[in-house]
Amino acid sequence: MIYLDNAATTAVEEEVFAAMKPYFCEQYSNPSAIYSFAGKSMKAVDEAREKTARLIGAQPNEIYFTAGGSESDNWAIKAAAEAYKNKGKHIITSTIEHHAVLHTCQYLEKQGYEVTYVDVDENGVIKLDALEAAVRPDTILITVMAANNEIGTIQPLKEIGALARKNNILFHTDAVQAYGHIPLNVDELNIDMLSASGHKFHGPKGIGFLYIRKGVRIGSYIHGGAQERSRRAGTLNTPGIVGMGAAADLAAAKLAENMTKVSELRDYLIQRVLDEVPYSRLNGHPVKRLPGNANFCFRFIEGESLLILLDQQGICASSGSACTSGSLDPSHVLLAIGLPHEIAHGSLRLTLSETTTKEEIDFTVEELKKIVERLRSMSPLYEDFVKGGMNHVQ
Repeated sequence: MIYLDNAATTAVEEEVFAAMKPYFCEQYSNPSAIYSFAGKSMKAVDEAREKTARLIGAQPNEIYFTAGGSESDNWAIKAAAEAYKNKGKHIITSTIEHHAVLHTCQYLEKQGYEVTYVDVDENGVIKLDALEAAVRPDTILITVMAANNEIGTIQPLKEIGALARKNNILFHTDAVQAYGHIPLNVDELNIDMLSASGHKFHGPKGIGFLYIRKGVRIGSYIHGGAQERSRRAGTLNTPGIVGMGAAADLAAAKLAENMTKVSELRDYLIQRVLDEVPYSRLNGHPVKRLPGNANFCFRFIEGESLLILLDQQGICASSGSACTSGSLDPSHVLLAIGLPHEIAHGSLRLTLSETTTKEEIDFTVEELKKIVERLRSMSPLYEDFVKGGMNHVQ
């Protein structure tokens, strides 16, 4: 098997799994209890909190553990809307956000809030002039992702954060794809809230966190007990928290090395595909993109057929977000960058990790070439194109 869907999830590192194991069957205590057996679990939770905070330049008491990125996004946006509604009920986001953000914003619109969806350019970068123009006296929150989960484009967080700070607006970023993969510093970027998820950087599934800057007064999203300093109820997922902390530690230690290695392999993949597969295009910013992300469109074919045939060759890939698999509609991200439906339907996302090899990339490209040629040989649109029935559009 060749696994090229690391944006959907990553393998848990052996070191991470080893760190988690004792907290299932040996040190299984509830960390919120008061006896010494529980104190060992709480110590492990505190250490993991320090590790996850350190990677973004935050303080440990600004980290609140959640069940993952979607919960963190929901908490940040809904709680901010509730807490600051007396100031205003206007929120700004982008058209290419993850559905955890977009659907939350749509929910708030039904509750009487107004949301402005700012467009992006052809590379998926938010239009800063349009963002600034969208700011109003009643704007209470700007929520823009750090990097896009489908096309890999990294957003200008520093400029967005500066704009938010200048206008006294909260700034939340969904950093699920970015955390552990590119440098992030919440102070330098003026980020007030940040969402992350453990399974995107070789930690376990079912654990994430929300960074909330000290002084940001938002309420609880899940009510119940007094866990997480009375801001997020529920028994702490000690093994998951420990695992995410261990994964954050590994990511911090190898961040620069992994960025260089994976980016070079990504660029090699992109160049081969664009050079060797006719009528292909790269989606997303050519330079300001996540190290492991390569997203393509191939004209005259359907992405679903492409994925099935790749799978038959042992290659795991996707056509976009794992959260929208099964949908017959083309990606909202690809439509937002200006692609027509017929081209957006032929998308392929290949996402690499530091364990991906050049040999795996070479095999994938060779198989991809055969599959694209095979699918086009069955396409009436391609036949018309070859006969000159269509205009050439790269």
